[in-house]
Amino acid sequence: MSTSPLLPPDDRDVVHAAGGIVLRAGDSGGWEVAVVHRPEHLDWSLPKGKLEVDESATQCALREVREETGLVCHLGRFVGQVEYADRRGRLKVVSYWLMQPVDGAFEPTAEVDELRWPTLADAFALLSYSHDRDLLESVQTPLTKQGE
Repeated sequence: MSTSPLLPPDDRDVVHAAGGIVLRAGDSGGWEVAVVHRPEHLDWSLPKGKLEVDESATQCALREVREETGLVCHLGRFVGQVEYADRRGRLKVVSYWLMQPVDGAFEPTAEVDELRWPTLADAFALLSYSHDRDLLESVQTPLTKQGE
């Protein structure tokens, strides 16, 4: 995982994407994180998506979170990047930011049919991919200390 929002050089074999770790205060005083279910992939993941032409990574992250969760969010600090091979074998580089919802509501779509708000601890069991769990783990300790 990288700690810089710099994207690799333009390359047709690299897929650039961005997303968010969307957090809200839970009823019990801890943090809850938005996790989306994608029926086409049969997985649970953090909201993210591919950059559009002439779109910055932060613009993409905010747009994709809004499209997948229905939430308009405040952009927080950059968290890091994950890299992995996508389903077509291409390198996918995803940049993530912390976010907090300020407006909106979830509506199921063909792309995302369910949104859950598990606690940070419960999200580890729900998330389908180790790179999502690793990213969440990288922010869990500082968040827990702030929220105590």
